[in-house]
Amino acid sequence: MREPLNDAALDTLFRDARTYNGYLDRPVGEEQLHAIWDLMKWGPTSANQLPARLIWCVSDEAREKLAGCVSEGNRDKVRKAPVTAIIGMDVEFHEHLPELFPHADARSWFAGNTALREASAFRNSSLQGAYFIIAARALGLDTGPMSGFDAEAVDTAFFADQPGVKTNFISTLGYGDPSTIYPRSPRPPFDRFNRIV
Repeated sequence: MREPLNDAALDTLFRDARTYNGYLDRPVGEEQLHAIWDLMKWGPTSANQLPARLIWCVSDEAREKLAGCVSEGNRDKVRKAPVTAIIGMDVEFHEHLPELFPHADARSWFAGNTALREASAFRNSSLQGAYFIIAARALGLDTGPMSGFDAEAVDTAFFADQPGVKTNFISTLGYGDPSTIYPRSPRPPFDRFNRIV
């Protein structure tokens, strides 16, 4: 039986973790991006679909190209962050299921049903995006997930060679600058949004 994480770990992952609008002038290495993936890939997805497709914008050129696809208020965040990750979703994920989920003919569940694939890719890539955030925090990094962008423009700029991949959301990544965060927003108690039936 596993032991619960201690309070310091829970603080790192949840209670003290914040969404950052800016970062310290400290680089994020490629090995750290691999380490994030090597943690987040273990998070569960339905039938091990793993539909997320990530593009890590590290170069000035890539960050500038992405900045042209986001809302005005997010442009400097993307330009100045050491890394911005695009979390895409592959609606053709089912083609990989014979390898990723060999226990059943899972590919046949989705073949010919685009609506089901799109719903499943969105749900499960969103889960993977959450795992990305938790993995980054666990490795001492901070994130700034955002949805203020033109999805079609991002798809055209970054996924043109993969027409089955669509952008879900984007997130900056680095060592957060505490001066760029807002005061903590409310987090209601259990009874406000929960029911036990």
